[in-house]
This record gives sequence, structure tokens and C-alpha cells, in this order.
Amino acid sequence: MSNGQVLLLIAGFLVLTIGSFVWYVATWDKRAASAQPASIILPKILPPEAPAFQERATL
Repeated sequence: MSNGQVLLLIAGFLVLTIGSFVWYVATWDKRAASAQPASIILPKILPPEAPAFQERATL
């Protein structure tokens, strides 16, 4: 590949990446994002077999 082709490939990748990000931001729906509670990310209670922390690792 020549230098021009490599630069064209890099430019095409950048245009595609930036364009998809702009499309994602432009079509963002704030109402749908705020409808989900943030508490779905973390479980409320750990199961008893999963301690919160350990003193040291055992082999």
C-alpha cells in the first residue's frame, strides 16, 4: 500500500468513528435513559456464600 492509500484508510476510519458518535449523540433520548433506575446495576443483597471481603487469598 502506498502512503496515500494508508492515509485515506485512516481518514475513512476517523470519519466513520466520529460520524457514528455524532449520530449516537444526536439520536439520544433522555426520557428513555432517565426511566431506568440506577439501582439495577448493583444487587441489593450479597448471597451468604459471597463475603464482602477477604483477609487474604488462600491457595
